Amino acid sequence: MNSTPPKPLVAIACGGTGGHLFPGLAVAGELQRRGCDVALLISPKDIDQQAVKTATGVKIHTLPAVGLQDKNYLPFVASFGQSLFAAWKIFHRRRPAAVLAMGGFTSAPPVFAGKDLGAKTFLHESNTVPGKANRFLSRFVDAAFVGFPEAAARLKTKKTSVTGTPVRPQFSPASSIQHPASSCRTKLGLNPELPTVLVVGGSQGARGLNNLMLSTLPLLAQKNWQWLHLAGAADFEEVQAAYARLGLKAVVKPFLAEMDLALGAATACVSRAGASSLAEIAALRLPAVLVPLPTAADNHQFFNAAAFEKTGAAKRLDQKNSPPEKVAAAIAELVENEPVRSQIQTALAQWHAPGAAAAIAGTILKAIGHEIPAEAKSGSADEPKQKAGA
Repeated sequence: MNSTPPKPLVAIACGGTGGHLFPGLAVAGELQRRGCDVALLISPKDIDQQAVKTATGVKIHTLPAVGLQDKNYLPFVASFGQSLFAAWKIFHRRRPAAVLAMGGFTSAPPVFAGKDLGAKTFLHESNTVPGKANRFLSRFVDAAFVGFPEAAARLKTKKTSVTGTPVRPQFSPASSIQHPASSCRTKLGLNPELPTVLVVGGSQGARGLNNLMLSTLPLLAQKNWQWLHLAGAADFEEVQAAYARLGLKAVVKPFLAEMDLALGAATACVSRAGASSLAEIAALRLPAVLVPLPTAADNHQFFNAAAFEKTGAAKRLDQKNSPPEKVAAAIAELVENEPVRSQIQTALAQWHAPGAAAAIAGTILKAIGHEIPAEAKSGSADEPKQKAGA
């Protein structure tokens, strides 16, 4: 009597920010489709806990991880040790065949715990400039995947594949056809017919971007537009009150899990330049004004935005040196100038990597010797490009 072989388990460490978590969820879905079990290891942060509620069929484990900031060296080191022990206990209950780290402070402990138990180890770096965690881990993992080609030279792995940054299935040109802007707007409580400007500062909001927009709004108050502003919890009430004072049609939220609806509803957006956000913007061909976070580690958001700007895929503004008049003009051009919109949408196509999740999953499964089910092979992407010794 034949018994069905157990599914391999792949653990994905993807917590801390939406930029790590959402690409991890995209890869998780692809691995499940190819016959794997998946465990997600995330941080206690609210963004992680809220976002994983949409994940189905995966095991969720919260590690007591704390990011390194404001010289909190002792709490950081303590949480690292606690997270390493927690990951080791989780993996002893069921050993993963592979561990994939998506970057950030939750990444290292699962990689080391998995490696100790014989798992194949990988990392994905979404940004042009790799973060500290991934630069450190690149010395120890078996292979790395990158979203931007220029990131490869900054990692120490023997094998680095340029895959692009994975996005979830709801972020695709096909989904925008199935769910037109008018439908997305209606679901969000907006007028289905009005041009819509989305303002989003990343998964946790952004005070600097909020302040920049509040100073710009009076210059656009006469436009027959509407606004969807994801302000973050700290600034939510202040931002909501500002739109009310100006009598603007607006939906203001502290956070929105359904970012596919937000991007799908928008005519144009004003956004930070995290790599995951850019991948979603590119997937839906949404014209954007990018305002990089000035304090981002290694100024990586500037370089992300510059790469898009150089190819004509977005407009870039500096938060500190952009007067309200300049911001207002940039937004108005994206909303009202159809030739400019069309040029940007065409340029965005080159930054959409629809096969990223499939390429990452395929490489992992090949490394662990897992045969892909026949029904999944038809959806497989080509093998990613590799740079040996990058």
